[in-house]
Order: sequence, then structure tokens, then C-alpha cells
Amino acid sequence: MVTIDAQSIWGDVVRIREEAPLVHNITNYVVMNSTANALLSLGASPVMAHAEEEVEEMVRIARALVINIGTLSPAWVRAMHRAVREARRLGVPIVLDPVGAGATKYRTDTAQALIAAATPTIIRGNASEINALVAAEARTKGVDSTTSSEAAVEAGMALSRAHGCVVSISGATDYVVEGDRVVRVRNGHPMMPRVTGLGCTATALCGAFAAVNPSALAAATGAMAVMGIAGELAVERSAGPGSLQMHFLDALYNLTRDDIARRLRLEV
Repeated sequence: MVTIDAQSIWGDVVRIREEAPLVHNITNYVVMNSTANALLSLGASPVMAHAEEEVEEMVRIARALVINIGTLSPAWVRAMHRAVREARRLGVPIVLDPVGAGATKYRTDTAQALIAAATPTIIRGNASEINALVAAEARTKGVDSTTSSEAAVEAGMALSRAHGCVVSISGATDYVVEGDRVVRVRNGHPMMPRVTGLGCTATALCGAFAAVNPSALAAATGAMAVMGIAGELAVERSAGPGSLQMHFLDALYNLTRDDIARRLRLEV
């Protein structure tokens, strides 16, 4: 069984900083800048490329592929399918964020079709999105969750078992599920959901960790832990959501072994 603790998470951070893995993102208009900056601050190398004509070629030089369905269009969906199929062929880790699944049939169908086309390494979403991938009648409030992360653990386990992937459910407590194994990450702060795109940022960080750690469970857990710890550090310097976004990037950039060792609240 893979060991997940403060030392192993810090080891992954060091590898990201040393290796600067290229993380290919097909993501949404709202978060491109913030997720690219978060990846850079952590030490990874982001690229945002969604043109059908180049996604397969970009996947071939990337060490992880992040798919985020936040702002869909038919051309982007076609590009996503081409990218995930190429990533699966090459064994490049795939991280899927089913943003707003359950809000509309188009979003839910798109997320499920992408999973069917190439099983993701990690699926990361909020509780409502994870529930919607399992139960067709589940609904979300736009892209926000209408239920607690704990309420989606059973759905996450079912999704993980059905597709052989890791499922990360974000919330006040983050749950990372692989089959019947459930890891709880209790880091973070209630102000974080007030900044748009931090959920999408967590997905992008999952890509960075998956690029350097072959264990999808360890990668997703490390990403969620670092996300939460950086958020806690940022809140201590922030007057509100505006300054939180700035201080969050600084916290990722300046994150230390001691920060993780002192703050990590993990149940494995």
C-alpha cells in the first residue's frame, strides 16, 4: 500500500519544482490565467491548448493532461476527445474536472462520454458533480455543489470501482477515493470557495502531482493537501477574497517542508 504522509507529499513538491513537468490543460475561459499561474507558482510548466489541430501533438510532449469542461463548445469537446484518446494511448495521466455536471444534460453527457472514451486517472469534482456522474437524477446549482462532500463518498467509491480510477471530492473535507480506500484531507478555509476557479486550480494541481507520482491516489491527495495548506497560509495574510487570490499564489511558491509537516491534517 502506497504511503501518503507529509514527507511523501513534500517529496512530490520537490520533484515538481526540479522537473517542471509540462501539464497540458484544456480548460475554461474563466480560469485559464489563474490555473496557469498556480501551476507556475508550484513549479510546473502549464500550457493551455485547445485547438483540434494541435491537441494530440501537445499531449505527446506533456506529462499530464487536464480536462475541464467549464465552458463547453462543440469544437472544444471534439478536441477533448482527441486529446484523451491520445493520452490514453501514450499512458499520459488524465485528470478530468466535470464542472457543472448535473446542471445540464449537455455537461453531464459530455463528462460521461469523455470517461467512456478514455478512463481518467483522476476525476476531481465537488459532491454534486460526482453524484451526477453516477445518478442521472442528481442536480447541481450551476457549477456549485448543493450537498456536502461526505454525502458523495459512496458515489465516489462506485465511480472509482466502475472505471478503475481515483475520485477526488472537494468540500469542507476533501475525500480522495480509490476503490474501497478513502483518504480524508481536512485542510483549507471557508473563504476559499469565494474565489472563482480555486476548484479548477485543485484539478490542475492534480495534474502536476500525477506527472511526478505514478500513484493516482497519492497524487490526488498531495494536490488537495497542498491546495488546502496554501489556502490556509494565504487567508492569514488576506483581508478578503481579492487578496486571497494573490497570497495563494505566493503561498504555493514559498511552500516549505515545515509548512506541510506542521499543517497537514490527513486521515489515511
